[in-house]
Amino acid sequence: MSTDHRFPKKVAQVLGRSVAYIEEGEGDPIVLLHGNPTSSYLWRNVIPGLMGSGRVIVPDLIGQGDSEKLPEAEAAQGYTFELAYNHVEGLLVELGATSNVTLVIHDWGSAIGFHWARMHPDAVRGIAYMEGIVRPVEWEQWPEAAQGIFKGFRSEKGEDLILNRNMFIEAVLPTSIMRTLSEEEMNAYRAPFLRPEDRYPTLNWPRQIPISGEPPHMVELVQAYADFMTQAPFPKLFINAEPGSILVGEQREFCRSWPNQQEVTVKGLHFIQEDSGPEIGAAVADWLADI
Repeated sequence: MSTDHRFPKKVAQVLGRSVAYIEEGEGDPIVLLHGNPTSSYLWRNVIPGLMGSGRVIVPDLIGQGDSEKLPEAEAAQGYTFELAYNHVEGLLVELGATSNVTLVIHDWGSAIGFHWARMHPDAVRGIAYMEGIVRPVEWEQWPEAAQGIFKGFRSEKGEDLILNRNMFIEAVLPTSIMRTLSEEEMNAYRAPFLRPEDRYPTLNWPRQIPISGEPPHMVELVQAYADFMTQAPFPKLFINAEPGSILVGEQREFCRSWPNQQEVTVKGLHFIQEDSGPEIGAAVADWLADI
């Protein structure tokens, strides 16, 4: 497992904002999408295994990694799913990565990827997904150990927990990985969120998870792509985490019903790229060669 930022970043202008991304290799696009509270850094040990399989594109979501942050006056309400999605969609247009696309997705990056596939079904070569948001859930289906803190994030206490105390970085991230992150790795994840006003993405993302009917617009959006994925004919690779975190139980059995799907298992909790990065890269490369 490498700790360093081994891949240089490029910057594109999308919807008037700067979006940072990694681009390595040649061929059909392979787009890796991270979630909360990470960045393209999460994929650093996955990318090498894919570089012989196509043109690997790894964005930093808007407000995360090295991508531009919203002005402070807009940050509290501005970091919506739609904002992040529109910048990913715009980046792919800007890069000409709009056909025969393979999506490799995780966490909120999975929601962005599944929604993109629903909006652009003819452009998808395949989807590899792990620890993703595959459908709306009830609180009793959320990891028991995480229910208290996530209810706190979604309450009036959330601003203190995340903006002041940086709890998503300092508490949720390291306890959702089986191994212990080095200080170098933790500092890489801390870097985009050094100031309280920079942490709004990590506050708004947990408030948009579709849990027990809230928020309604995200329940509707996620249910729409869940229904789509039960019928989508393109190849899929389910990278199952053992023991896993959010994609377990009923959610795991739901996505196992999707058609034209292969499954592999790797060790990890939620941020499984930090426990099994090279194995994930190899599994996706083997699957791409097979399809």
